[in-house]
Amino acid sequence: MFQVRIHGRGGQGVVTGAEMLSVAAFLEGRHAQAFPSFGSERTGAPVVAFCRIADREIRLREPVLEPDCLIVQDPTLFKVVDVFAGLKADGYLLVNTNRTFADLHVQAQAERLPPGHAVVVPATELALKHVGRPVPNAALLGAFAALSGLVHFDSVKQAIAEAFPGRVGAANVAAASEAFEFVMAQERAASAA
Repeated sequence: MFQVRIHGRGGQGVVTGAEMLSVAAFLEGRHAQAFPSFGSERTGAPVVAFCRIADREIRLREPVLEPDCLIVQDPTLFKVVDVFAGLKADGYLLVNTNRTFADLHVQAQAERLPPGHAVVVPATELALKHVGRPVPNAALLGAFAALSGLVHFDSVKQAIAEAFPGRVGAANVAAASEAFEFVMAQERAASAA
C-alpha cells in the first residue's frame, strides 16, 4: 500500500487533490481511498488530506501517520506543523514553491531522502497561468505522477477532467501537464549530471 499525506490550507483544493488522486488510481484498476482531516474549517486554516492506493481492498480508516509521500501545497506550513512527521526514509517529498529547499530551511530533510525523491514545483504559478486562480492541486498531481510513477499521467488527466468538466478541467489539465514536464525535466537533468 502506498500512502500520501497532503498538507495545505483551506481553499487550496487539498481535499479535492486527494480525491482526484484516488480516482486516478481507481481508473487503473486499483483500490484507493481519500479523506480529509479538518481543524477549523475556514479559508487559510491548515488542512490535511490523505490518499491510500493499493492492489487489494483497503480496510484502514485512520489518518496516514507514516506517509510514503508528502505533498506540501503551502510551504509556510513548515513553520506551523511538523509536516515531516512519520515520512518514510525512502519516501517522496513534493513542495509547491519556486524557492529551493535551502531557502525554505528544509534542505536537511530533503537530503535524507533518496536522490530524486524530493522536488519543488511552482504549482501555484502554473495554476495562475493556466486556470487564473491560485489553486495548485491539479498541477501537483501532474508533478506527483512524474515524481513517483505510481499513477500514469493519462489517469491523472482523466481524473482532473472528471472533477472539473469543460474549460476549467482543460485549464487544470494544462497546469498538470506543465508540472509533469517540469518534474520530468528535473529528472532528466539529474540523470545527465
